[in-house]
Amino acid sequence: MILAAGRGERMRPLTDHTPKPLLEVHRKPLMQWPMEALAAGGFTEVVVNTAWLGDQIETRFGSRHGQSAIRYSHEGRDFGGALETAGGIVRALPALGDMFWVVAGDVFAPDFAFTQQSVDRFVAGGLLAHLWLVPNPAHNPNGDFGISSAALALADGVGDGDVKYTFSTIGLYRAALFSAPDCEIPPGNAAGQKAPLAPLLRAAMRQGRIGAELYEGRWTDVGTPQRLTALNEERPA
Repeated sequence: MILAAGRGERMRPLTDHTPKPLLEVHRKPLMQWPMEALAAGGFTEVVVNTAWLGDQIETRFGSRHGQSAIRYSHEGRDFGGALETAGGIVRALPALGDMFWVVAGDVFAPDFAFTQQSVDRFVAGGLLAHLWLVPNPAHNPNGDFGISSAALALADGVGDGDVKYTFSTIGLYRAALFSAPDCEIPPGNAAGQKAPLAPLLRAAMRQGRIGAELYEGRWTDVGTPQRLTALNEERPA
């Protein structure tokens, strides 16, 4: 699943007429980078949630892009706005498998490899989710989560050396995390209930049910026009 429903307030005025995931880095829409990386790993069925200017995303990519077959969850069309991350995932749950990747359509991580080996390890481990964390960027110096010596995500950031890292938005999930008793929203979220992801993750982390690892490749949360400009001024690898 590629998350593409956000308004992108900090990216204004660029996002006044263009949805943030369609802003270009090195002549490709931001969300095209993870879509192509997923396809390179053999994951070719993609669900995209939309809200702000979501019709532009469907017009740009249609039902197929390269190897990828695309389905849309149009939160804006169905409910008048975005359902936040957990609400959006639960809304799309009927179109997702028992296990699935999630990545935000506005992060740039061109070297991240979505691999079947990662999925196999996740399946064997029995946890509810596995998150990739990154070294803290300047705009999030305090980080989000810690990593234990057993490779578990720590909600309160107390890990080896008491270090907290930033959540990259890239993760593997089991549908069970978004079902009762962990999540109170009925599958499909027919009522359009809004719900953030962080509280759901933190609750499961405190039960030792979320894995994590550190990713140190190139990664940018393209949250401001300045970051977008800086990326486009870099020479492509």
